[in-house]
Amino acid sequence: MYKKTLFTLSLAVVLLTSCQKPEERIVLETTLGEIELKLYDETPLHRDNFRSLVAEGAYDSLLYHRVIRDFMIQGGDPDSKLAEPGALLGEGDRPYTVPAEFRLEEGIFHRRGVLAAARESDDVNPEQRSSAMQFYIVWGRVFDDEGLDKVQERLDARTGGRVVLTPEMRETYKTVGGTPHLDGQYTVFGEVTHGLKVVDAIQQVATDENDRPLEDVRILRAYLR
Repeated sequence: MYKKTLFTLSLAVVLLTSCQKPEERIVLETTLGEIELKLYDETPLHRDNFRSLVAEGAYDSLLYHRVIRDFMIQGGDPDSKLAEPGALLGEGDRPYTVPAEFRLEEGIFHRRGVLAAARESDDVNPEQRSSAMQFYIVWGRVFDDEGLDKVQERLDARTGGRVVLTPEMRETYKTVGGTPHLDGQYTVFGEVTHGLKVVDAIQQVATDENDRPLEDVRILRAYLR
């Protein structure tokens, strides 16, 4: 009786596990390699918007049009698909924005490798709503305590003391790196799960005075895996 019950419970666990679907990923197949992304359930508006855009092929053939070494790589401008060499990019988008979803209290911040939404500046976008399409992947740099103290001063001035770098955040910025001065002002909604070396390669490419790569770095295809 005991052995039979134990066997039944074990079989139920095996069946339940086999029925669970693997977590969905977004793949950005670029001219420099493949980047795999996980979207956060804690930011459902951005998750669903990005997933929908990927599913309809909106990012296929777009460029990483703005690349700044030791900072981030930015893409998603629909005007970049057929852009001439040297053309100024960054103004293209869909005719809507996404409400901000800041989740610092849930440990979601601008560490290296996260996916975040670009947006218009505060003077025209006081609610800090996100771009419909344009996104960036953080590279950043590694900080020491003195550097983080200076960042905290900047954050205090920009956010009125609303954003505080916790001990856990400070430790991550001192070991992994990132862009802490953006915390609580731009929505982070995912992270790189595979292909961080590709992000590193992109963030090191040569660029012009407008931060556009001299040789196009293109998202050949974006798809759900």
